[in-house]
Amino acid sequence: MLSADAIVALHDRQTGLWHQQAGEPCAASSSHAGASAVANAEAARDWLDLVARQHGANFDLWHIEDEARAPGATDAQIASVKRRIDLTNQRRNDLAEELDRALLAWLQPKNLPNPSAPLHSESPGLIIDRLSILALKICHTREEAARAGAPPGHAQRNRERLALLEEQRADLAACLDALWRETLAGTRRFKLYRQLKMYNDPALNPAIYGSSQR
Repeated sequence: MLSADAIVALHDRQTGLWHQQAGEPCAASSSHAGASAVANAEAARDWLDLVARQHGANFDLWHIEDEARAPGATDAQIASVKRRIDLTNQRRNDLAEELDRALLAWLQPKNLPNPSAPLHSESPGLIIDRLSILALKICHTREEAARAGAPPGHAQRNRERLALLEEQRADLAACLDALWRETLAGTRRFKLYRQLKMYNDPALNPAIYGSSQR
C-alpha cells in the first residue's frame, strides 16, 4: 500500500510535468523513475492519486506564495493572494489528513494499528506532506544550480544545497518506510493528526465573526 520510493517518484514526476505545462523549466529527477510499477494494483492507483492531489495543493501553494513576493505586487494583489494562500493551505492540510484516513481504513480489517504499540509522534500523511515540499525545493534548487547568467558562486552554492536536500529527503523517505513496516508488524502505531485550522472558519476566527457583529 505505502512505498516511500513510489511517493518520491510520483512527486518528482508530477512536479516536472506541472512545470512543463506552465511553461517553466523545472525538470524532474530520474533517480526514482522505476518505482511507478507499484501503481499496478487498483488500490495503489487510488492511493497514489490521493498522494498526487495532496502534492498538487503544495505545488499551487508554492506558486501562489511567489505571487505575493513579486516586487511589483500591489497591496490589493497581495491581499487577494493572501486569501488564496489560506484556502490552498486548508486544502493541503485537509488532503494530508485524508492520506492518513485512507491508510487507517486500509489497516482496519487487519486489526491495525496495534492499540498497545508505542505511538509515533508524526503520522504518515504529515511525513508525505514534508516529502512533497522537499520535492518542490529540490526541483527549484536544481533549476537554480543550472541557471544561465547567475552570479559567480551561485551554481556551486545551489549544488551544495541540492545535495543536502536530497540527503534529507532520502532520510525522511526511509523513516516513512520504517514507520509503515513497524505499523504492519504491530510494533508502532500512528493516529489521525487533526490540525483543526481556525482561520478559514467564520465561527472560530474573531477577525471574521467579530467584524460581522459590529
